[in-house]
Amino acid sequence: MTYRIARSLDALGLIAIGLVLAVAFSDQLLNHELPCPLCLLQRVGFVLAGFGLAMNLVFGPRPSHYALTILGAMAGGAVALRQILLHIVPGTGAFGEPFLGLHFYTWAAILFALIVIGSAVLLLFDARLEASPAEHEPIGTLARTALVLFTLLVVGNALSTFLECGLGLCPDNPTGYEMLE
Repeated sequence: MTYRIARSLDALGLIAIGLVLAVAFSDQLLNHELPCPLCLLQRVGFVLAGFGLAMNLVFGPRPSHYALTILGAMAGGAVALRQILLHIVPGTGAFGEPFLGLHFYTWAAILFALIVIGSAVLLLFDARLEASPAEHEPIGTLARTALVLFTLLVVGNALSTFLECGLGLCPDNPTGYEMLE
């Protein structure tokens, strides 16, 4: 695998994570469904996973960056699995409306597993990790777009979380933005 292909895959992965955050954020704003604390923690998992890919784009691919991506995905996946287990018990109901037949937390668990698998596959190509020309090659349009999209979504989600929870604990079943009331 060439360095450019790997960098493009990192950029596409970061865009995919950005799209996941965008869908969750737009659902929150358009359908007025505030995320629960577990949903917010899953978003943090996506942000951590995306941060590892963003570091690959800026500083060049390194195993430690993929480790951050994998650890973020594993943490988010654990939270998503916890939420799935809370809602599979008969009579407990579900949180939020389904999206394409599955709830967001189920999609999150699937996507976190795919992030771990994808990062592990990219780590198999360790020759490009040893001789990375990142310091000499400028960031391309695709990578720059991915970084800007990801940064805007992280800032938007952070601001929204602050408005929802303030500086304290987030409510278990949020009904409004605490900082706006």
